[in-house]
Amino acid sequence: MNKELTEEEMRQALFGNAQIPTPVTPPSLTELEAEIITAPVRKIAKKKPSKTFTPRLLVTLRVSNEFEGKTYEILHEADTLSTLLAEQEATKAARRKYRYVEVVSVKSM
Repeated sequence: MNKELTEEEMRQALFGNAQIPTPVTPPSLTELEAEIITAPVRKIAKKKPSKTFTPRLLVTLRVSNEFEGKTYEILHEADTLSTLLAEQEATKAARRKYRYVEVVSVKSM
């Protein structure tokens, strides 16, 4: 079998004896300019952003500064649907103030 085919032979093998259509010429600039000039100008009203529902998760944390000492429960609201991201965000925020942080629960609001 011949491994080196010419471009024409490849085209004929793929598409058969189909004739390649001639490219269509784009309209001249004067026609386009006439269409632009005759088009009416209208103002576009600005859309007000709709108040959409933002998903929120409520993360409950047990925090302390002493190992096995007195603990406190704090709540953190995360604006995400991912429980993993909500836990990470809440833990990061709690570590700024407390040394020991434990995630108790993650609930949707």
